[in-house]
Amino acid sequence: MNANPRFPERSAEDLPREVVDLAKHIAALPADLQEDLEASYNRVIESIRRRRRILALVQEALSQLRLDVKYLMFDLEVTRSERDELRERLGD
Repeated sequence: MNANPRFPERSAEDLPREVVDLAKHIAALPADLQEDLEASYNRVIESIRRRRRILALVQEALSQLRLDVKYLMFDLEVTRSERDELRERLGD
């Protein structure tokens, strides 16, 4: 018998609790049924990980966008202030 479990337990942070429970239920099935479900289970795991990577990238991009907008708003405010000051000087 193999010492490594076919469906290793993952930390709660790595996979949703429901998926870990599903792996335990699959591991309790007879070997022929496990083989049938293993490929589907692995596709689900990869999908979960891919979605988390995408979500992290989107969150990072949004954070950068927020920062860029703050800089642009500051720049716009300073530019308007400089414009108004220049108009005052030219008006005198």
